[in-house]
Amino acid sequence: MVTKTKTGVIIGAFVIAIIAIGLLLTWRMVGHGFSTRDEPTPIETFLARWVRSLATPRAARDERNPVMGSEEVLSEAMAHFADHCATCHANDGSGDTAIGKGLYPKPPDLRKSDTQKLTDGELYYIIHNGVRLTGMPAFGEDVSGKSDIDSWKLVHFIRHLPNITPEEVNKMESMNPKSPAELKEEEAIERFLRGEDVEPPESTHKHH
Repeated sequence: MVTKTKTGVIIGAFVIAIIAIGLLLTWRMVGHGFSTRDEPTPIETFLARWVRSLATPRAARDERNPVMGSEEVLSEAMAHFADHCATCHANDGSGDTAIGKGLYPKPPDLRKSDTQKLTDGELYYIIHNGVRLTGMPAFGEDVSGKSDIDSWKLVHFIRHLPNITPEEVNKMESMNPKSPAELKEEEAIERFLRGEDVEPPESTHKHH
């Protein structure tokens, strides 16, 4: 009986806490709106991480990376990250990009402990399945019963981010997706070099 009473008190307190947090968030939204430019409150950050943790199956958390780390694997993962992930996460994993700043919640700084303390299995699960109600999509092939090797390679690169060098970041810039303006500029340069245009194209890099 005592145990049931204690359990009831704990559940009741938990429900009250959830209601209080909901009311607080509602009050904040009413007062400040829904702009994605805002920084998430500590409560929102805590709840988001807590829900993400609950949404990751225990079996997935305990998975070990089947891909052995090597210079070749790191190089492949770096190119993959630069082409698919850096638009939001930045080449150095900081999340300091125009798109990243406009998302809500913001992309986490992948170099910091909140990400680095996750297990390899958790990192893989997030990369492969995405995170609902955020800008993080699901990547990799959805093949039942098979591991997504590219996502496991990305786990190795994420582990490397706290020690990434300026030289590596500069190298990744050449691997980043090109904007329509950059593609147009390259086309104009090619026309000029072929002698089709008299005037050399004006560089658009100053606007980036």
